Amino acid sequence: MFHPVSHRTEDLAISKQRKVVLIILDGVGIGELPDAHVYADEGSNTLANTAHAVGGLLLPNLESFGLGNIAPIKGVQRVASPRASFGKMAEVSKGKDSTTGHWELAGLILTKEFPTFPNGFSSELLRTFCEATGSKGYLGNKTASGTAIIQELGAEHVRTGFPIVYTSADSVFQIAAHEEVIPLPALYKMCEQTRTEVCVDDVAVGRVIARPFVGTDGAFVRTTNRRDFSLKPLGTTLLDVLNAAGVETVSIGKVDDLFAGRGLRTKLHTKTNAEGVECIISESRRMTSGLIFTNLVDFDTLWGHRNDPEGMARELAAFDRALPRIVETLRDDDVLMITADHGNDPVTPSTDHSREYVPVLCYSASKKVGVDLGTRATFADLGKTVAEYFGVENSLAGTSFLSQVS
Repeated sequence: MFHPVSHRTEDLAISKQRKVVLIILDGVGIGELPDAHVYADEGSNTLANTAHAVGGLLLPNLESFGLGNIAPIKGVQRVASPRASFGKMAEVSKGKDSTTGHWELAGLILTKEFPTFPNGFSSELLRTFCEATGSKGYLGNKTASGTAIIQELGAEHVRTGFPIVYTSADSVFQIAAHEEVIPLPALYKMCEQTRTEVCVDDVAVGRVIARPFVGTDGAFVRTTNRRDFSLKPLGTTLLDVLNAAGVETVSIGKVDDLFAGRGLRTKLHTKTNAEGVECIISESRRMTSGLIFTNLVDFDTLWGHRNDPEGMARELAAFDRALPRIVETLRDDDVLMITADHGNDPVTPSTDHSREYVPVLCYSASKKVGVDLGTRATFADLGKTVAEYFGVENSLAGTSFLSQVS
């Protein structure tokens, strides 16, 4: 149950005058977890395998932060005096999807995995889907790559007007539609209806995802107008406790989708990593205190799911070039945290997420640097640390590492 804790404003007056910029590099894992075999993810290592595939990564700013001190990554060297504290975190929750990863980062561990549908959805579920949305039919109903299925079924979709329904190894109900056949407002409404009327109870998937595309037969391409419709968190998260304590919370990217908007004061949707970075910079300049929680999704959506290590390497390099501009917006007592929500190795045969450790880099001009945070037992250690930094009492899962860097 969701039970935010309220606090007196005067108790938080000092601790609130500080800022945390939390950046999720979506899908950028750093090596298989011990239970990777359960998910058929043996050998996955998004960063190391990408680096090997392209002959080495050139990430001088992340290298200076200590990225290469976490694990061997070709082209990213270990440094004697990292500018940030560094480590990696294990996922305890069952699953490897974005919702599960983000919730655990925010202090909420799931003991039961969201339902998956490796053989497609039941006829009963799809009958309910058609009744709820008014659709006269559907196409697909199988596990598929999103880019492949629109090439396979796009022309039939244009001819019939039936939405393309598919899933993946993750707990998702995805609806693909050509923007000229099912306009965006209608597609989003269809997803909302699926979220609230279809995928409920025992079939409550982690996310219903709108997957719009454009183009013509043989040349269909997905657009950046994707929307995720997540379950509401099944317990209290970092966002809940900060918001209840009066700490400003801002989301950038798909974060608000993954938390169903809960605990967030300001929600900024972005369509690309580049746009997300610019939002981080402008919001960080504006804010004197609060949490900026950002998801940069292009690593995952554009490159991991498409098995494109060259694209992944370029995207990592672009973020690395932007990092100094982000750091320039920070005041002395502000904290920058960089991590991920799962892996998405573009080198392995799978086009799905991979069950991996995620890196964690923690930088502040006023705090210790070069601290080896080791291997954290859970992603939730990050959320616990942020809550302690703001002085907010909580019952979140995890163990804070704030004392190690203070």
